[in-house]
Amino acid sequence: MLKRIDVISLFPEMFEALKHGITGRAIRNGLIAVDVVNPRDFTRDKHKTVDDRPYGGGPGMLMKAQPIKEAICSIRERSAGKEPSAGKEPSAGKEQSAKVVYLSPQGQPLTQDIVKQLSSTQQLILLAGRYEGVDERLIEHYVDYECSIGDYVLSGGELPAMVLIDALIRLIPGALGHNESAVNDSFYNGLLDYPHYTRPDNFEDESVPGVLLSGDHKKIEQWRLKQALGRTWQRRPDLLENRQLSEEQQLLLQDFIQQFVR
Repeated sequence: MLKRIDVISLFPEMFEALKHGITGRAIRNGLIAVDVVNPRDFTRDKHKTVDDRPYGGGPGMLMKAQPIKEAICSIRERSAGKEPSAGKEPSAGKEQSAKVVYLSPQGQPLTQDIVKQLSSTQQLILLAGRYEGVDERLIEHYVDYECSIGDYVLSGGELPAMVLIDALIRLIPGALGHNESAVNDSFYNGLLDYPHYTRPDNFEDESVPGVLLSGDHKKIEQWRLKQALGRTWQRRPDLLENRQLSEEQQLLLQDFIQQFVR
């Protein structure tokens, strides 16, 4: 189970946002440790240079491999209870237990299944890139996974890293106020979430569905499953394409579709 997340970022102050809400409570309660390191602290020149022009020309700058490599190695050595190497070549490589995730437009689209897989690792190191990206040699030798949060352009990997951290922390037992909250979230079981209602019973002449007021927990569970299937069919039919529905789920979805097209 995930115990620690380290982030490598040129803008550590951005991660102050994690001190709020569910993530902040989980950190304060000791359910997860989150730390941010700046690759500038691992540079070897007086200007603390972390970027340079790309070979072959082209616009923009590229993050240098050396500061990031040494940041990764320092995190791993600290986690192993060793003092970070001074003046030595740090031990490194993908064989280490802490997995490195690079938040990158070239990565696999982040899904709940990937979040679940990553949450089974005790320690993650998240690399938030900037500029035109990171030297490819660093990615080849030190990165285990590349993840993208969507097909659009952002200024850096800090916001995607926070998205991933939030998704990971929600899966930690005790992080949420109710143990079933994460299980009922959209995408957790491959379906979108069902509609939710709260008081008052009537809002602008629209009433809460009667089944939710019935007290019949079996009927409520069946209604929620039907709505989750129907909402997925309406909004994200791609999620149903490779999903094997049970006989009950097929009947509920057919009933939803028939009511919808009337």
